[in-house]
Amino acid sequence: MLEVGAGTGANLGRYPDGIELVVTEPDAAMLARARRKAEQLGVAVDLRQHRAYPLPFGDESFDTVVFTLCLCTIPDQAEALREAHRVLRPGGRLLFLEHVRSEDPGLATWQDRVAPAWRLVAGGCNCNRDTKRAISESGFTIDWVVEREDKSVPIPILRPGLIGMATRA
Repeated sequence: MLEVGAGTGANLGRYPDGIELVVTEPDAAMLARARRKAEQLGVAVDLRQHRAYPLPFGDESFDTVVFTLCLCTIPDQAEALREAHRVLRPGGRLLFLEHVRSEDPGLATWQDRVAPAWRLVAGGCNCNRDTKRAISESGFTIDWVVEREDKSVPIPILRPGLIGMATRA
């Protein structure tokens, strides 16, 4: 299993025991925090400082690729998804949890208005990306998806989200 853009390792305690887990993260400071978290949890993981593209793995190397709240910050989302497709085995699963462009035209307009400034203050986050469409256009079949607006998120432009699974076609 491969997690791309693992950040500080928030997901490390959520993976089942006994899997071969590889995580990538381009930011050295975040990767160091993920390494400490893995040690604290006793999780066996191969941590690598690397960007989402090109991935340093051969074609069809993984059965699962995970993206969690990182497709918004990856400069070329489509390229990252093409790389995920490349490293997945046929029938492999893409798991994703992302905040996305709102389906509400009023909120989407606000996302578009604040996106340039938001990118500057939020580490490159693009709050108005249509990630569901990007996944479909990258050669994946979306098996299931839940789209929702999370009212517990204090910043309205980040409330629209989706969680789901897609399969390499």
